[in-house]
Amino acid sequence: MAVTARGDHMVVLRALGLGDLLTAVPALRALRRGAPGTRITLAAPPVLAPIARATGAVDGVLPLDGLDGPDGPDAAPPPAGPVDTAVNLHGRGPESHRLLAGLGPGRLLAFARADAPHTGGPGWDPDEHEVDRWCRLVTAYGFDADRADLLLPAPEAASPAPGAVVVHPGAAFPARRWPAERFAAVAAALADGGARVVVTGGPDETSLARRVVRLAGLPEAADLSGRTPLPELAALVAGARLVVCGDTGVAHLATAHRTPSVLLFGPAPPSRWGPPPDRAEHRVLWAGRTGDPRGREPCPGLLEISAAEAVEAAEKALAHHEP
Repeated sequence: MAVTARGDHMVVLRALGLGDLLTAVPALRALRRGAPGTRITLAAPPVLAPIARATGAVDGVLPLDGLDGPDGPDAAPPPAGPVDTAVNLHGRGPESHRLLAGLGPGRLLAFARADAPHTGGPGWDPDEHEVDRWCRLVTAYGFDADRADLLLPAPEAASPAPGAVVVHPGAAFPARRWPAERFAAVAAALADGGARVVVTGGPDETSLARRVVRLAGLPEAADLSGRTPLPELAALVAGARLVVCGDTGVAHLATAHRTPSVLLFGPAPPSRWGPPPDRAEHRVLWAGRTGDPRGREPCPGLLEISAAEAVEAAEKALAHHEP
């Protein structure tokens, strides 16, 4: 097992979204176990700090939201003190490699990239599951990782809707957004079956959430969009009966809290971003078609999933996990 000297400082780069952070938890915990005396700083969006702290793997968060634009590395404060080890859990480089190399670390743990230059790491596998990718990277440097180490402790915040079914229609890119009308059909069917249904979304997804609430015939109070900061969102998901969403960070929160879920995949396959296949509480719907996950139109494969299929999966999940 790789152990660094007591008092060393390790900076880990993962300046991406919620789902990205949650898929890196097993790798982060491997670093923590292998370097118990080291101060570990995670360079990540500041909004993710509560989840980063909940992993038990990091001592602090260096605010960094992506590598480009006004919130990129030029706007980030430098880490306090010298950096002994830098770990790239962000990507395969070269930009992320160069960013970390610029900190002057004693060593850089990263995938091999000749033009970074960094040739000492393992090779990149584009078809690898995101959890396995980062576990393999840190394991190659002597930090034993357990890809099943995904769970988070119960949130300290209170859920705004304990025991509700959570419908989350948003996603970072249009390619991963199932139509609002279909989310509404699922929400209406579950509400008709007696479930309390709430709809979530970030501050930029309030119009989408309102539309789903209206089409589903839900009360206005069912719309929680724009008013569930991350700690409350985590508590909501952790205490939910069921989560219905696409390939988003909320899906990974359901995995982290073992909350039953119905997950609508496309264009990225669940073999790359899905929950552990041995966990029966997560039901994945995927038409088998891939595409550009950053596309500007809904993935045709995602559109092949009908509302009826999602309703059936949701009803089965609720029946199977009924207390």
